[in-house]
Amino acid sequence: MTPGPCGYNEAMYRRRFVQAVWALPASLWAGAADSVRGILELGRGDQPVLRTASGERVLIEGDEDSLKVLRDPRLAGREMEILGTRLGASRFRAGPFYQKNILVIKNGKKYLVTYWCDVCSIRSYTPGQCACCQEETELDLRPVDSPP
Repeated sequence: MTPGPCGYNEAMYRRRFVQAVWALPASLWAGAADSVRGILELGRGDQPVLRTASGERVLIEGDEDSLKVLRDPRLAGREMEILGTRLGASRFRAGPFYQKNILVIKNGKKYLVTYWCDVCSIRSYTPGQCACCQEETELDLRPVDSPP
């Protein structure tokens, strides 16, 4: 097979460029993400709300997995930062769950919310039972700069 008019190396570099562009986070395509920071409260019907430093109550919306995390009673009362899109003065939509847009602020440092099973040594990113042994997973905050 012949490499074509652009040559093998040029075709390879083009393919790698396209792969790199597809790998960019969705937040870069959509523009800079907004963020909201405050103390997590559970409102009516387990609706997550952040109370900001100015006392404003911001209703948090998001996909199913994001809401599972935000409804975890172990996170209530903690300072949180959520990345996503502001929908109005008192509404905010968390970015897609797979982008890990929900952070806990503790002593000025950011932590990723994860869940750990001591029995099976399995990490998950939503609360609930371990996929293996069905025991309840424990909240395990991981510093943002450390590997999961």
